[in-house]
Amino acid sequence: MTWDILIRNIKGLVQTRDRATGPLKGAAMAILPVLENAYLIIHNGIIEDYGSMEKLPASASAITVMDATDRFVFPSFVDSHTHLIFAASREEEFVMKIKGATYEEIAAKGGGILNSAKKLQSASEDELFERAMSRVHEIIRTGTGAVEIKSGYGLTVKDELKMLRVARRIGKESPLTVKSTLLGAHAVPKDKTKEQYIEMIVQEMIPAVTEEKLADYIDVFCEQGFFSQSETERIVEEGKKHGMKPRIHANQLHRSGGVQAGVNTGALSVDHLENIGDEEIECLKNSSVIPTALPGAAFFLGLPFPPARKIIEAGLPLAIASDYNPGSAPSGNMQLMLSLACIKMKMTPEEAINAATINTAVALELDDTHGSITKGKIANLFITRPMSSFAFMPYAIGSNCVETTILSGKVLS
Repeated sequence: MTWDILIRNIKGLVQTRDRATGPLKGAAMAILPVLENAYLIIHNGIIEDYGSMEKLPASASAITVMDATDRFVFPSFVDSHTHLIFAASREEEFVMKIKGATYEEIAAKGGGILNSAKKLQSASEDELFERAMSRVHEIIRTGTGAVEIKSGYGLTVKDELKMLRVARRIGKESPLTVKSTLLGAHAVPKDKTKEQYIEMIVQEMIPAVTEEKLADYIDVFCEQGFFSQSETERIVEEGKKHGMKPRIHANQLHRSGGVQAGVNTGALSVDHLENIGDEEIECLKNSSVIPTALPGAAFFLGLPFPPARKIIEAGLPLAIASDYNPGSAPSGNMQLMLSLACIKMKMTPEEAINAATINTAVALELDDTHGSITKGKIANLFITRPMSSFAFMPYAIGSNCVETTILSGKVLS
């Protein structure tokens, strides 16, 4: 038989698993299977087989044969938290922060989420799609193969729908695997009270999104000055009635009750966690909710980094995503997230890689098809440039270690 792609002489085939594992927790996060001197076969977009070179049949043939001498092969990253669709960057706020402005001061001057909402509301779907596609190509080049995309910069029914239509279009017209999330409760627009806006989300926005089948998940920014724990729970419970599973922006700026809201509503994940303590960790231990760190946001805003060591030592899983957005995390480079996790959160390379592949795949309900090198999974992977070890990737901060990307069995670069 002739296969589609044969990759030979792989220095290290990273994250080889016989089957889907579920989330890796506690001490298991430190275990990263790597098969040395390996081959990998792809056929019909699927990982058909892999093994050590000495077991590769001499008669093996493929339409495309690739040599990976001195290179590693990784499963593509799964980025489980992004705001990839936005109309414009916000570097003017970046300069304001450098000069000492606080988040509240920037918001008072028309910045923050409402700034992005104003710009997005004036952009068409086609404009948003074209701008987002440049970011899609950017994250593919740095190793991402599956991504969650949130709304949240529309803040009207019409504009939230517009964002989610663009997210669905990205999933259809790009090589990325895309999951979409309704984040209507991201901020309160100026023309409404919070109570009026929550009623609009519950009575109008959620049904409209459901009618067009635009969102897999529902999210709320559970934070002081935005949405309280009780308001968060009300909104996501309404989303659940319409078939959207919760995921929560939790404990970014304050101990906001976001973790508790996530546990109470059976959320798939609680994301951010810059401000959590023993109470929140204990709460997570009695749940299936996946704590997710967004180190790019903590770094960019100068916030405390999530306490990865305490979370892992409590026997919990931990996922790592980018939070790619124009205001607080303007990078979707998951290699950089690995570096920040290792440097600032004291995670080992093994833990960080597991957090950005298997555990994020579980957080997006993609672990049957993504997140590891497993026979039968979708062939989403990348070949690195020559590297001495897989730890070189988080070590080489700011460098792109990806040489060749393969998504759904197609060589893209």
